[in-house]
This record gives sequence, structure tokens and C-alpha cells, in this order.
Amino acid sequence: MLHEIAMQTAPEEEALKAELRAEREQLSKNQNRIKDAGLPVMVVFEGWGAAGKGSIIGKVIKNIDPRFFRVSTMEKKPSEEEKRYPFLYRYLLKIPEAGKFAFFDTYWMEEVVQESMLGHLNEEQYRKRIDCINRTERSLHDNGYLILKFFFQISKKEQKRRLKALEEDKNAAWRVNKLDKEENDHYDDYFEVYDRFLEDTNRSVAPWYVIDSSDKKWAELQVLHFLNQGIETALQNQALAAPILQNVFPLVPMPKLSDISLDDKTMTDEEYEEELKELQKELGRLHNKLYRKRIPVIIAYEGWDAAGKGGNIKRIAGALDPRGYEVHPIASPEPHEKARHFLWRFWTRLPKDGHIAIFDRTWYGRVMVERLEGFCSENDWQRAYNEINEFEKELSDWGAVVIKFWVQIDNKTQLDRFTERQNTPEKQWKITDEDWRNREKWDQYEEAVNEMLQKTSTTYAPWRILESNDKKYARIKALRIVIDEIKKACKE
Repeated sequence: MLHEIAMQTAPEEEALKAELRAEREQLSKNQNRIKDAGLPVMVVFEGWGAAGKGSIIGKVIKNIDPRFFRVSTMEKKPSEEEKRYPFLYRYLLKIPEAGKFAFFDTYWMEEVVQESMLGHLNEEQYRKRIDCINRTERSLHDNGYLILKFFFQISKKEQKRRLKALEEDKNAAWRVNKLDKEENDHYDDYFEVYDRFLEDTNRSVAPWYVIDSSDKKWAELQVLHFLNQGIETALQNQALAAPILQNVFPLVPMPKLSDISLDDKTMTDEEYEEELKELQKELGRLHNKLYRKRIPVIIAYEGWDAAGKGGNIKRIAGALDPRGYEVHPIASPEPHEKARHFLWRFWTRLPKDGHIAIFDRTWYGRVMVERLEGFCSENDWQRAYNEINEFEKELSDWGAVVIKFWVQIDNKTQLDRFTERQNTPEKQWKITDEDWRNREKWDQYEEAVNEMLQKTSTTYAPWRILESNDKKYARIKALRIVIDEIKKACKE
């Protein structure tokens, strides 16, 4: 891309000044428009060291109300803590809320380029990173984000001159680091790696703009022009539906809920107590091994109201070291969560490697309650099957054990449990009017769940059915599955 790009010629000085004034005024107006439209805007600044990224960000944000933007400087290397999460983790934490800007002084390009130059990524690993980035940027775009990416281009000679000038200024010398010097010394090698990355990640949903950064005013004008142009286009296209992508991930066939037998899935109290004790002991031992091997585990629970999810979770958690797990009860999203990509609140709750995260309800709310209650558009939930499969693939590729449980009971058992809760004072907090309303939609929920199971039971994150008319049976089955999956991951 850098090889072929034809740079525009800067206008004459007076014309440049006039155009700058006009673009600055337009950005001020557009800031209010994106706020009113709820359009989240991500602006990524990448490029050569000393190319002027920081100074241009400073000039651009002067035109925006500081309450509606955030500037993030991403370190070129993740911290030791950040290395314990997936590659995407530290980047996705910083995506903006609807109606706000996020400006990034480097984003994921810098990390991939540096790791490539240092030989830390082989070809297969590089391709995985690229696919991961392209999928994520497409998913952000499809969920309403505007992503604009700028690469600041200068020549080797100009970079060397700027680095020298910075080093000679005692107040600016700190801005020059070892990597900047290495980049200039090996300019041609970096050029090729930058060029390949730009080519591999230049998509219509998140295009690259190569900025001639030889002159700061001209660079600012280019950025402002493309930024305003991008906002205009995004606002015009905001009502358009994103395409529903075909699933490309291998699936495991799943039965319909109505075909699952529940009657013979029972245990005596004696069998239950004996197995519970042994299985919890085994899980506790494996938890220590998980921590030592730095393997993350994600256990996701979905199921009918009153199916016994809470009691099931309690028996698994009771076997674990409390320092190494967390249970996340998922309710309706908070305003700051609702204002972001629907998966963002789950990215923020991922476990570190070696730890366990247990979700009491999950990201599958998108294709169940949000679908049936009209909390998202049909296009949103239809797209979500693929977006969820991609999300879980990222977790699997990271090395996580992903275990998904659907806790199944029949209609009569739910009614019996609801009635018991309503008639038992110490259990009344467990039953709400919403539970009764949801029960009236049993058939609609069953249809949605069947579709969810069929479309998201992948080979790397298959659904497991817990037959829970007898809660004891379901608890023991869950423990066995968790133990078996952890053993596989630990290669026991």
C-alpha cells in the first residue's frame, strides 16, 4: 500500500489556512451531530516515530468538547498483567461509548509490527492476528462504530532529522527511544512490514488513510478532511442494516429441547453426597494445576428460570480456591455498557490465565431475551450468532477452556418451582413478575433456544445440556464435564 500510494499535493499557504479553518469548524459541528446520533467514533493514529502523531492529535481535539472524547496512548508492549489476557483485551477495553470519540496514539498495529520485526510471530501467528483484527473491526463497524485509521508517512531522511532535533532539545529528548532509532536504522525493513500490515487490514469497514506528514499543517488538514468525510458518510449510512454473514465455524449437531429426555436423569441422596465429595476434591486439585499451567477457564450458564443454575454454580465454586475464580451474575446492561458493543461487558470480565470465570447468564442474552423483548433489532440478533462464534473462537485460540451449559427443565417443573418460591417467604425474593411474564412466552423462548443451540454449538465451544428436573443429577453432571475438560486442557 505504501509502495503504490499517490500522495496529494498540498495547497498554497493561503488556501491551506482557509481549508483548515473550514474543516476545524466542520468538526466542531460534527461533534454535536455524532452526540445526537449516538455514533461512536474510533480514530487511530499510526506511523513512523517522530512523524507527528501526537501533535496532530493535540490539534484535532481542540475542535471538540473535552467531555466527549478520550485520548489513549497504547504502550508498544503489553504489561505483564496484560499478557495474561487475550491479544484483543487491552485494546477493546478502550472502545468509546455511543456519541463519543476515542483517539488512539497507536493501536494494535504497533504491537504486531514490533513482534514481527523481532521474530516473535511466525507466519501462522501473524495471519491469526490479522484475521482477528479484521474480524473485530468488521464487528465493531457492524455494531455502529466508525473506525478511521491514519498512517503518518515520512521519509527515512526526514525521520532522522526529526529524531536528531528531538534529542538535541533537553525538554523533548525523552520522546526518542531505542525503538525509534532502530526503526530509522532499519527503515527499509520496517517499511515492508508496515506496508504489508496496511495492505492486510485495509477494509472498507475500517479503511487506512496514508497521511503525508512532511508538513504539520498539511498533515492536520488531511486528517480533518478524512475525519469529517467519514463522519458524514457514517451518519448517512447509520440506518442501513449490516449483512448477515454465513457461519464458517465447524458445528456440533444439537438435539431440540423437546427431544431431550428428563425422566430418567435422577440420583439418590446417597449417590449424590458421595459423588459430590469426590468430584469437588478432584476439581480443587485441578484448579491448582490450572493456575500452574496458566490455563484460563470460562464456564457459561444459560437455562430456564428456576432451572437450578445458582445451585449448580455453588457446587462448582465450592470446590475452588476463592483467590482463583469469580462468578459474574449478568443482569441488564448498565448505561455505559449498553452504549458500547454488546460483547464489551464480557470482554471486561474475562479471567486472567490460570483463573476461572463463571457466568450466570451470558452474551447469549442477545439471541434470547433481547431478541424476544425487542431490546435490539432483528438485524442485531441475526448477526450475533456469528459474532458470538467469533468471540468464542478468540477465547479458544487464546488457550481458554470454554464450557457452555444449558440447564434444562420441563414446563411443569418450572411451574412447580415458581409456585413453591411464591409460597415460601424465604424464597420469595427469587420470583418476580418478570419471571411470570417470561413463562407466558415459553414456546417463543424454546424456539429461540433451539436456534441458538444449533447455530453456536461449535467444536471449540460446544453446548452441554444439564438435565435438571433433578437438581442433584445436573450438579454432578456439570462437575464431571468441568473436570473432564480441564483434564484435557492439562493433558492428564
